[in-house]
Amino acid sequence: MTARTEPTSLQVNLALFALAMGGFAIGTTEFGTMGLLPYFSAGLGMSAPQAGHVISAYALGVVVGAPVLALLAAHLPRRDVLVGLMLLYALGNGLTAFAPSAGWMLAFRFIAGLPHGAYFGVAALVAASLVPEHKRAQAMSRVLAGLTVATIFGVPLANFIGQTVGWRWAFGLVALLPLLTAALVQALAPRQKRHGGDAPSPLGELAALGRRQVWLALGMGAIGFAGMFAVYTYLASTLLGATHASPYVVPVMLALLGTGFTAGNLVSAWCADRALMPTIAGVLVWTIACLCLYPFMIHALWSMAVIVLLIGGIGGLGTPLQARLMQVAEGAQTLAAALNHSAFNTANALGPWLAGMAIAAGWGWGASGWVGAATATGGLVLWGVAMLDERRRPA
Repeated sequence: MTARTEPTSLQVNLALFALAMGGFAIGTTEFGTMGLLPYFSAGLGMSAPQAGHVISAYALGVVVGAPVLALLAAHLPRRDVLVGLMLLYALGNGLTAFAPSAGWMLAFRFIAGLPHGAYFGVAALVAASLVPEHKRAQAMSRVLAGLTVATIFGVPLANFIGQTVGWRWAFGLVALLPLLTAALVQALAPRQKRHGGDAPSPLGELAALGRRQVWLALGMGAIGFAGMFAVYTYLASTLLGATHASPYVVPVMLALLGTGFTAGNLVSAWCADRALMPTIAGVLVWTIACLCLYPFMIHALWSMAVIVLLIGGIGGLGTPLQARLMQVAEGAQTLAAALNHSAFNTANALGPWLAGMAIAAGWGWGASGWVGAATATGGLVLWGVAMLDERRRPA
């Protein structure tokens, strides 16, 4: 067995940058679609709740694609997998720009969602392998930082392009980002060849699904994070319909939300490396508090700006849950890491669906906050169950 050469600090930083670019590409497209909802819904003749189904279609693609692609690629070199996933992501988003009808829009968003979870799952494993164990959550947070930075710069830019040139141009231009990512990953990320017993099998990876703690962690993400998507999906529509803000305020608010995402991600990763489960509980409690305040703060621009920034802190849930899944999955690391993003995109489907029903029932734009607080409470209950289960079972 040959000794592995440890990468230098520069090599680690360059590799993490390349992986984070994938997060930037995905974040710009995923969250940018939510900000573009008023524009493509008008262009395709859809109501706002109907257009929310486009968000759900992408999320369903993530839920389906994450475990399937992770299992199929479990034995392949991780760098090659990441490049292939980014090429598929570019294809899905390029097709979206040419969607001729609402039905095709749903189909193309589903295709675009397929590589999302598998990319983040494999990228998290590569990032964790580059650093000592006590810095693992912080390394994974740097991959997710690409996504949160996208909400500051990429999403507002996509929204501006959608307003000024057209939503089709926005999708077409952001399709170039995954192509850039594929080139960077090919050039900068380690190939990490698999040898013999080091290569997991699909059946071995499926063993993760038999562990109760894995399902509880997935539930915390799927239910607990749904509230953020309930609010985010209808944020642009709420700003226009309830706050009566100018359309040009929307990109600014999206950037403000992204600032909160980035801060929440970095702070929660630092905390998670020191106290993992308390960090998860803390973010869920923060979520409930912010979303309960949201309906009361949507009617004035200054209060909306404050609550949007605070809601951004909810983005800190992703990295701790990623670390938790890798902790409880034992040898099934690839599938567990990918399933985290299936869970979050189950939330992406659940939140807009529930909030859309509440809005369509006439409860007003602020109803998305109440829906989100309720789902976050469900996530906190699952956290409590996980803690009780862990204490009852011997280590």
